[in-house]
Amino acid sequence: MLSVHTSPLHQPGTGDAGGMNVYVVELARRLAAIDIEVEIFTRATSAALPPSVELAPGVLVRHVDAGPYEGLAKEDLPAQLCAFAHGVTQTWAGQHPGHYDLVHSHYWLSGHVGRLAAGRWGVPLVHAMHTMAKVKNANLADGDTPEPPARVLGETQVVRAADRLIANTEKEADELVRHYDADTGHVAVVHPGVDLERFRPDARGVQAGRAAARSRLGLPQDALIPLFVGRIQPLKAPDVMLRAVARLLEQRPWLRERLVAPVVGGPSGSGLAEPEGLQKLAARLGISDVVLFRPPVGQERLADWYRAASVLVMPSHSESFGLVAVEAQACGTPVIAAQVGGLPVAVRDGVSGVLVPGHDPADYARALYGFADDPERSARMSEAAVRHARSFGWDTAAAATADVYSAALSHARAATWQRRANRSTGRRPSA
Repeated sequence: MLSVHTSPLHQPGTGDAGGMNVYVVELARRLAAIDIEVEIFTRATSAALPPSVELAPGVLVRHVDAGPYEGLAKEDLPAQLCAFAHGVTQTWAGQHPGHYDLVHSHYWLSGHVGRLAAGRWGVPLVHAMHTMAKVKNANLADGDTPEPPARVLGETQVVRAADRLIANTEKEADELVRHYDADTGHVAVVHPGVDLERFRPDARGVQAGRAAARSRLGLPQDALIPLFVGRIQPLKAPDVMLRAVARLLEQRPWLRERLVAPVVGGPSGSGLAEPEGLQKLAARLGISDVVLFRPPVGQERLADWYRAASVLVMPSHSESFGLVAVEAQACGTPVIAAQVGGLPVAVRDGVSGVLVPGHDPADYARALYGFADDPERSARMSEAAVRHARSFGWDTAAAATADVYSAALSHARAATWQRRANRSTGRRPSA
């Protein structure tokens, strides 16, 4: 596996680490559990890092020196791809022939190294886009920076080179075909999973678990708690939640005494241009007294935040899937989410949560009214949320991914036999 721009060892919610980190880690672990050994190559971000780290039995993380360890923006990473590819092929040169059966690259930067490595080793390339420039540019937040033409070109090249493409949803599969002219026969839909052992309701029930989680986090027991979890950047639209909370308090000022709106995450991407921007917005809106800003937390602590919340708010402008939404539902917490990308798959509208067309804060405020005016609504949706989330286990995702690997390997073997047959008969290969 190749994950150039973010390490699977990094804390999700910091820097560029997010859902893709969780995806790579959990998928690798579950693949190893079904006897598919995984080596993950990622860029070294510290001189103190060892060359390799065992993440789990059967999963090895290899650190590749490519560019400065710290302070390298994602936008500057394309210039380091040659160095990264060199490090990957150096490792391969030290292995016995045929050590790697297949390359699985994540995100377009990794895809370019994957093209090179798969071609050099004579193995198939499976690629997961995670996000696409054309889709992001069509759904930009106000003032956000569009993805550059070089990324669009790079993604097009990776799509052409890949033996198989993994899409999170049917919609993403359609976008690959429509925007990048992907071969429909080479695109497989595999829903990401969620760690159902870590993200689950309290054994005593959702309500008892909510009370216990609020106690551990120091939150008031009777509060209405809309929660935002994620990287703080325009793409994720945390500002929409704050504006919706401000509108809610304008319409129902008596809620101020029992409303807490936590924001759990750190600045990332274009959000780094003004890391204190969200705090300043809360002050301008006059809601600093009800908004709690908390840094990214580990998975166990994150599960407590989900359990403590009345509802998770996810107003993203673009999401290839939305793991955060499924994690929250797995803990018994309903979701208010934008009707974009994979979120209509991650959230069952009207059953496990509410989908909102567009990003008007007034629409999100109206969705919050439903939970504020009917305190039992969250409890009623909790059971359905847990049931819905149970269909997204990582074991299922790993088994489906293994099927994609098998298809790619079979296709590659058939192509090799055809080339040999053509050489033996003197025929030129067909187009």
